[in-house]
Amino acid sequence: MAKNGKKTRKKIIIFSGLGLVLIALVVIVFLGSKKEPIVTVQVEKAQRRTVTQVVTATGKIQPEVQVKITPEVSGEIVALPVKEGYVVKKGDLLMKIKPDFYVAQRQQFAAALLQAKSALTKTEPDFNRMESLFKKGLASQADYDQARAAYEQSKAAYAQAEASLNQAEESLRKTTITSPMDGTVSQLNSELGERVLGTVQFQGTDVMTIADLSRMEARVDVSENDVVLVANGDTARISVDAFPDRKATAVVYEIANTATSKGLGTQEEVTNFQVKMRVLPGSLTLRPGMSMTADIETMTKHNILCVPIQSLTTRMPKTDMKQGAPEEQTPMAVTTTTAKKKEENKAQEIVFVVDNGVAKSTPVQRGISDDQWIEVTGGLKDSVLVVSGTYKAINRELEDGSKVRVEEPRKDVKKKPAEG
Repeated sequence: MAKNGKKTRKKIIIFSGLGLVLIALVVIVFLGSKKEPIVTVQVEKAQRRTVTQVVTATGKIQPEVQVKITPEVSGEIVALPVKEGYVVKKGDLLMKIKPDFYVAQRQQFAAALLQAKSALTKTEPDFNRMESLFKKGLASQADYDQARAAYEQSKAAYAQAEASLNQAEESLRKTTITSPMDGTVSQLNSELGERVLGTVQFQGTDVMTIADLSRMEARVDVSENDVVLVANGDTARISVDAFPDRKATAVVYEIANTATSKGLGTQEEVTNFQVKMRVLPGSLTLRPGMSMTADIETMTKHNILCVPIQSLTTRMPKTDMKQGAPEEQTPMAVTTTTAKKKEENKAQEIVFVVDNGVAKSTPVQRGISDDQWIEVTGGLKDSVLVVSGTYKAINRELEDGSKVRVEEPRKDVKKKPAEG
């Protein structure tokens, strides 16, 4: 019995010890969970810099002036002295359409004009003589009217024949097509011996394109949100895919007034405005259709207070819950209160300022920005430390009053110097 009593006491001591250890662990975990976490962050000074606001868009290089050559008469191409890439002057022969049909047509109408002229030569003196007799009372009204009708008919027939001949001569002239401008044959779609269609009312066969390659432009599609920032005269830096290490300079000279939409009626619907930029002469040999990206510099400000663009985030304002029943209000007061609450509940743009190891939420007003820095027009002072990283810390972990530990910047990272 003594042995059993000793074993029982031993077990009680062991289990009691384990219980105390377990209780101690629970207390430690509980107290540790109550301890405020410290967030590791990177910081940057709010500094004065020069910032250029840029609108980026993609598009194609095209000649500023180009003319599509389409015939106004139909027929077989019997002469085509140019090839794609040929340089031509204004008035140079571009193509000739077989003229046989139009020559025959001109001869036919020339003969008709001679016949009409012969008839007019006969009826005109007859009418003059009858008119003289009628005035003297020696001819009847019927004879006078008959002579006059024959004369007027001859005049109309002559005018019609003359117009038909002029039209036939014009068609014959159009079988020879010359260059309307100095330029280069940038595109040739037809071959010698091919039949082409020419119409006056509608566009005929697109035979070739003449372009002035000395004056190139960049055409880009700018979104409806960004086009309001772009103005004529803005400078753009053009990056052409064919020249990855070189850039050209261009100037905006035309902004479309009407939008173009893609994917209309779908979730992918996009509304853009075409912007044209005149490319300034340079060392790049640009060709029509080259793909390019334009960085349009819409505004530049000097010596403005800036923070890293990633430092800016949004937070919903904290509202104080007041106890007690609401006071009775008039309809106008209710409307005013509702509007005020909506304004108060709008998300605020803030940065976190680090002061003595604590992050303070500071509302700011933004200005222009580039790809790295954003202007702060209110809410900050020069040289204060703002949190610039990490993304998780800025957008999720930090709150007003959070304790932080500043991470030392890497020595191999070079930063653009601020303005003195």
